[in-house]
Amino acid sequence: MSTSDLLTCLERLGQPRVLVLGDFILDRYTWGDAERVSQEAPVILLRADHREARLGGAGNVAAMLRGLDAQVTCAGIVGDDLDGRQVRELLTSCGANADLLLADATRPTTVKERFIGRAQGRHPHQILRVDSEVRAPIGAALEAQFAQRLATLIGQHDVVLISDYDKGVCTPALLRKVIDRCRELDVPVLVDPIRGHDYSRYRGATSMTPNRTEAGQATGLTIDSRTAALEAAERLKTSLGLDFSIVTLDRDGMALVDRGGDGEIYPTKPRAVYDITGAGDMVLAMIGVCVAAGLAPADCVRLGNVAGGLEVEKVGVAVIPRAEIRTRLLADRPLQLGKVVEPDALLALATAHRASGERIALVRGTFATFDLAQVRALEAAASSADVLVVAVDGSSAGGNATISMLGAAADERASLLAALACVRYVVSLPAGVEQQFLSQLQPDVLASSSESSSARHTPGRKAA
Repeated sequence: MSTSDLLTCLERLGQPRVLVLGDFILDRYTWGDAERVSQEAPVILLRADHREARLGGAGNVAAMLRGLDAQVTCAGIVGDDLDGRQVRELLTSCGANADLLLADATRPTTVKERFIGRAQGRHPHQILRVDSEVRAPIGAALEAQFAQRLATLIGQHDVVLISDYDKGVCTPALLRKVIDRCRELDVPVLVDPIRGHDYSRYRGATSMTPNRTEAGQATGLTIDSRTAALEAAERLKTSLGLDFSIVTLDRDGMALVDRGGDGEIYPTKPRAVYDITGAGDMVLAMIGVCVAAGLAPADCVRLGNVAGGLEVEKVGVAVIPRAEIRTRLLADRPLQLGKVVEPDALLALATAHRASGERIALVRGTFATFDLAQVRALEAAASSADVLVVAVDGSSAGGNATISMLGAAADERASLLAALACVRYVVSLPAGVEQQFLSQLQPDVLASSSESSSARHTPGRKAA
């Protein structure tokens, strides 16, 4: 699938209604300079200069969904304490509905405190994590109350995401009621599972997103090859009755066995990995939004790869907005061979650029001949906007020039134009569709291919 196709998928996501069920965690961060080894003990001395609190666990999934423009309802249990109230406040401040976040006076809110040290004022890395938690299952009475409230809300959502961190909320009995209710109402349910050998509690889910280690433990396989990854995904799909099965493979991408039983590995681009914290949550959120929008599993995995790759480039847990994913897709596009695109692909790319706040300039012409004046005209057009598109009309024209392309096919003329640094995209237009394409693209600046003609601005659009 091309970048323009993925951008089209991204623009189709809309604002789905997502119910997030799981373990809501408070992440605290202490940042500072790791100056030296302490004189008291062989430990790093951290001079703290900044502290912050973020959402973790299912809360992180909720925050990431908000970054992806989803409407989010949160369902979980926190302690009746200051930490629990802070979790609720953080969820509300990011625009999530926390009405179904119940308080349990018998247990504390799970807190993970991370200490991040910078060496010589840069290169921050996590040096210590301290967890405060209780893993005992929630009580039977609270479980029954919680399940009843969930059952009434599931049908109001487009997808349910289960973020299970094994902190006692996602009991087997509760999950059974939730998954069965989702099946009854035809609402997809996706699970980010615990690490363990028994995944029977997730039977009947639409899909799961275990990582390499988790899938290996659940299937008894050592996932060290393409074959083993696909076999693990197939075993999970078959044994748990999943619609399709995903195994995340860190630097190797993801393995997918789709609804028809076909398996494929979807590689990810190499990334500068600073911190894997939150990568699984980001993948669950991205795939969940894609499933809610009705995308094919393969497209869900491709976009999940992009989102997960962006997450590992951040230090600590970070929300990746949809706009950042759009920007990365545009930036990852090959700049030379990838410049020549089909009309439909160009329209999708233009939509993505505009969503990122960029303006489009269009230059049309046959380019049957080519000279320095036309190069100057293209450079001038490029300076009038953020993205220059050159449309090569399908017909040929006569003339004399330094470079002659008389008789050359439109795609050959397009390839020559693509070699110019100022040109972002080139599109070859079949004869008779030029005006239709122009009305669909609606460029911010419509410029001439001849230096002697001045740029014109499309009616209704702001001039450069």
